[in-house]
Amino acid sequence: MKRLFWSVITSIAVMFALSAQAAPELVNPDPVAVPAGLTEFQVTSDIKRALVTRGWVVSGESNGKIDATLNLRSHVARIAIYHDLKQVRIEYVSSENLKYKEKDGKRYIHRNYLSWVKNVAGDISKNMQLSALN
Repeated sequence: MKRLFWSVITSIAVMFALSAQAAPELVNPDPVAVPAGLTEFQVTSDIKRALVTRGWVVSGESNGKIDATLNLRSHVARIAIYHDLKQVRIEYVSSENLKYKEKDGKRYIHRNYLSWVKNVAGDISKNMQLSALN
């Protein structure tokens, strides 16, 4: 009876450990709407401000696109931010040490990555709204 009890307890513990380590599906955040009246310069500045505030480094820039990298401990995340006067979109590019994998046509990544880009998207939205007030 004792063996059965400990076997069940061990099985439950292993199941919880495995489920806690499972990486969530990688989804890009919803596009952020650009408030009316902003210029391209304002949108670009607001995006960069959001990135720098959250510890990201702008690693490249071209017309309508900003590349950014986050180096956090042993983790590296790279994103591309596409923007115009209608919307801003954040897309995953690559990562290191963030449990990225593809399986059955779906992409998975460490849950912290999802929080990091969600925070950047929220900051971009807030920055643009504040710029629109001026």
